Amino acid sequence: MSDDKRARLKQLLANGEIKLHPLSLSQRELWETTPVPVSDPANHICSLIFMRGKIPPEMTRQVVQRVVDRQEALRLSFLPGKDQPFQMVRATGEANIKFRDLPEAQQRPDALEEAVQEIFGEPFDLMHGPLYRIEMLSRSADDIVLVFAAHHTIADGWSLGVFVQDLWASCLGLMKGAKGPLPPVPMTYSAWSAAERAQWPVTELEQRATYWKPLLKDAPRLWTPPVRRPGEPHALRRWVTEIPAPLTQAIQDLAKKHHATLYSTMLSAFQTTLCQWTGGEDIVVGSPVANRTHPSMKETMGYVSGVVPVRGQVVRDRPFSETLKVVHESTMDAFANAMPFAELAKAVGDVPSPGHNPLFDVRFALQNHPVPEVGLPGISMKLRMRSTGTARFDLACEVTQDGNVLELVWLSRDSLFTQPEIEKLNDLYQLVLTRACQAPGQTSAALMS
Repeated sequence: MSDDKRARLKQLLANGEIKLHPLSLSQRELWETTPVPVSDPANHICSLIFMRGKIPPEMTRQVVQRVVDRQEALRLSFLPGKDQPFQMVRATGEANIKFRDLPEAQQRPDALEEAVQEIFGEPFDLMHGPLYRIEMLSRSADDIVLVFAAHHTIADGWSLGVFVQDLWASCLGLMKGAKGPLPPVPMTYSAWSAAERAQWPVTELEQRATYWKPLLKDAPRLWTPPVRRPGEPHALRRWVTEIPAPLTQAIQDLAKKHHATLYSTMLSAFQTTLCQWTGGEDIVVGSPVANRTHPSMKETMGYVSGVVPVRGQVVRDRPFSETLKVVHESTMDAFANAMPFAELAKAVGDVPSPGHNPLFDVRFALQNHPVPEVGLPGISMKLRMRSTGTARFDLACEVTQDGNVLELVWLSRDSLFTQPEIEKLNDLYQLVLTRACQAPGQTSAALMS
């Protein structure tokens, strides 16, 4: 940093325009435990917001500005430090939004996707910010696609729902003639970061680590990651399919009948599927946890979520109904003993290396954060998530309830898996689920045969 910039920073700190805070524990995870460079576009959170109604560009800018004024995370960047960066929160910030009218030729799905990927893939300047961008793509006067991309350091999946809810509240307020700002959030992101750090003193981390060390001892890898080629992108291939409505209902009925959660039921079948697909019977996956149990954090944007390792043994001669019971109990224990992942990786002595995420290479998620669809006569907003920043893993399966079906998003690394292999994995997963629902007394071996 030049002397002039250093002097300017001191001035901004002195007058309160900028405040510095230590990294949150979730942010530390990105800097300390992921094999993907923090600045890589693979760490972007991305979504599309489909808007219907006549919302002129200048009104959209005002709508977004009110959200930026409310959400500290949208005014956050990072100041490099000797050991680790600091959060740098600005008191004010201008809405970072662009506008583009799409000619008819660019409204085709493939052309729209190309434009969206260009917006998603542009790197962020972590120091100068802002660490989000919005582009309003107008297909007609009342048909708009709002593209929203944010760096994972300032947002998670839950944040996308909060963003849409705030957009809607801001838009509704302006339509009713409101002049003032949106109500402040009950707890700012920096206040939550400080409270979270205070919640995890060294003694508590050491105590929690006593649960994880024996549980994760000698946990195997399902495959050996290939050497990453120079210039190879970190982003994962994305493929979306769904579990049809009849099978979705059967899975929900199975979970209810056996007093298990939908997550435990889907995970039991997923681990059984991975056993058949890889030949490994000792399966470790990472699952996200929202970390928003306190009501004051439900309206705050920011990287709050964590990740929990879930280890399971696939016993081939055990009935699936018994497997479901074991998995349900073990996952409840794992989530009850969750701790900051950066500290967990350090405690068990596993560190990231190129192409190697600590502890596990597979992510399994049941997305339960709010995905709002809001509207009034003449205007509506509908959120569709595109990426939740999972490029540190080799393989991911993300499950989301979408009406009466379950949407499956498969993310996979090109250098490890071909698209036909992922489609075969999906077919196998749905077959295991179907057989488990039809006859939960069958053994895992029978489900996989």
